[in-house]
Amino acid sequence: MSAAAENDGLIRVSALHALLYCERLFYLEEVEEIRLADASVYAGRTLHEELAKEEGEEQRSFFLTSEKLGLTGKMDAVKHRNGNWVVYEHKRGKPLLRKGEEPQAWESDITQAAAYSLLLEEHLQRGLDEARIRYHGHNVTVIVTLTAENREKVYQAIQRARELRTVTARPPVCESSRKCLKCSLAPVCLPEEERFVQSREWEPVRLFPAEIEGAALHVTGHQARIGRSGEAFKLEEASEPARKIPSADIHSITIHGNAQVTTQALQLCADKGIHLHWFSGGGTHLGSFSPGPGPVQRRIRQYQALTDPGMCLKLARRTVLAKVEGQLRFLLRATRGKKRNETTLAGIEEIRTLLKSVPTAEGVDILRGIEGSAAQTYFELIPCVLNEDTPSELIPSGRSRRPPKDRFNAILSFGYSMLYRAVFEGVLAVGLEPAFGFLHTPRSSAHPLIMDLMELFRAPVWDIITVSSINRRQWNIANDFSVTREKVWLSDEGRKKAIILFERRMQDKWKHPVLDYSLSWQRTMELEVRLLEKEWTDTPGLFARARLR
Repeated sequence: MSAAAENDGLIRVSALHALLYCERLFYLEEVEEIRLADASVYAGRTLHEELAKEEGEEQRSFFLTSEKLGLTGKMDAVKHRNGNWVVYEHKRGKPLLRKGEEPQAWESDITQAAAYSLLLEEHLQRGLDEARIRYHGHNVTVIVTLTAENREKVYQAIQRARELRTVTARPPVCESSRKCLKCSLAPVCLPEEERFVQSREWEPVRLFPAEIEGAALHVTGHQARIGRSGEAFKLEEASEPARKIPSADIHSITIHGNAQVTTQALQLCADKGIHLHWFSGGGTHLGSFSPGPGPVQRRIRQYQALTDPGMCLKLARRTVLAKVEGQLRFLLRATRGKKRNETTLAGIEEIRTLLKSVPTAEGVDILRGIEGSAAQTYFELIPCVLNEDTPSELIPSGRSRRPPKDRFNAILSFGYSMLYRAVFEGVLAVGLEPAFGFLHTPRSSAHPLIMDLMELFRAPVWDIITVSSINRRQWNIANDFSVTREKVWLSDEGRKKAIILFERRMQDKWKHPVLDYSLSWQRTMELEVRLLEKEWTDTPGLFARARLR
């Protein structure tokens, strides 16, 4: 869009097409400025590029703007036909086909072609009679007569677009589920999940991607340097030859320690939408670089919702319930088939008792107390799920942090820092404000909303991996840890091992027990953030419902 269009609030003609296809699609793209390109979008661009290469003086393309209409746009082609100029629109798909009738244009296509024609009329200072739409799916051209009715459709669409620009609430989900199957913004809108909430008889189709495209790049060398070479990152490490990593192969970069990042590399991150995170050598989150403009409407809705004590209490109850129930299920599953001693049985019963008190807790402070008591008991029982021959150095005595006091807690804390980064990326992808949460109290060292959402994933994502890796003897007591009198940290080798374990877990697939479709844990985190947003945006009911089986 041109600078004039942005400053003057002009509406793109292609946005009118989106408006008539689905008002929520228009709102997400034009008001919240969320745009995702899928295979269909790229195919459409390819078609127009091929058409642009066609020879012939009669075919011309114009970018026009009208202050009077409040429109701007670039038409596909303009040709001279029967003594007058005619706007041509090219579509990859098929026309509207009714039995026994000639092919017809879709309403959204009619309005788009008519809008371009009105722009051209103003530019030429002469009236036009018709526009034409070429449907390449059937190699059919449909003529759109510029009647008063078709002109009025354009004016009404402009008026509706202006109305939607003034509100912060998203329009409802499209009534036609068939339209959603082809929509590039279905992973943001989550229409199938909304229909499932409205009717539990609905069997949702997974339109949300199962995996994150690209890999997470971790840089652990303190003398490393990340630069740019064309559309690739150039990674230089002390004793190794420089290597190029295509930006298309990466979704995030995490720096552990003191590696350097050039301005050119940051610009590439901004251009490709790649998040960059900095951690200390010990795993403390120092900061993140998030590309793109601020999502104003999304954050306004978040502020409005999370200043409501009732909303915060509801979300906090669900979160604490999910976390404590997840811890209980992990303990029960890990001790299944083993003889549970009195300490284990008493601890499990105590967690069950605490779990029963969550739904009736009358304040967030009380919920924090329940969660803290359950966590203390849970960590006291962790030795019960470790193998009997586990080295004593890897057996914890409760939870210790800031700093960790033993090797088990060193593994746990580093993994939690990686979990913090992964949840942070999900929150940034959705466009919420990480500093504004509902369960944890605000503090400068961590974003409350990230800490809130982490509670859903501690046990299934990292506690399970920590215990299983110890039981499989994957840790070297001497080489993987740096031990002092005051604290225990992972060594360079230990960090690399933990990163590999964590990223493998992120790619593990599991089936969502409520929505009944499979996706990776990385995608699950983003999905959970989007379901959280739905609690105050449109259709509540699915946030924090997933559980370990």
